[in-house]
Amino acid sequence: QVHLVESGGGSVQAGGSLRLSCTTSAYSHSNDCMGWFRQAPGKEREGVAAIDGDGTTSYADSVKGRFSISQDNTKNTLYLQMNSLKPEDTAMYYCAADGPAYCNGPPYYPNSFLEWGQGTQVTVSS
Repeated sequence: QVHLVESGGGSVQAGGSLRLSCTTSAYSHSNDCMGWFRQAPGKEREGVAAIDGDGTTSYADSVKGRFSISQDNTKNTLYLQMNSLKPEDTAMYYCAADGPAYCNGPPYYPNSFLEWGQGTQVTVSS
């Protein structure tokens, strides 16, 4: 069973940057889609970025050009580099693994991912 642990969240001012990390205890299903989701209070969980087993990346329109997803298979770690942060990026961010064979998004469907981290809070002030 894959165990995911996110880190790197925090509070920044608009225009700032953060890098989220997601470390897996076991890199099973390494060829399946992995992704980052976020959920703001009162809103549904939304996928913001995903990466296929071959390294192909995709992004939600709201973060395209500002966020970058990557993975380091030697460290069993998934990253989300977030630049030019906006107040509307404020949310709890979750790492997701053991997704579909191909990400085929956006949109990304939370029910398609079997493993989730506990989340890390990102707060962007104006």
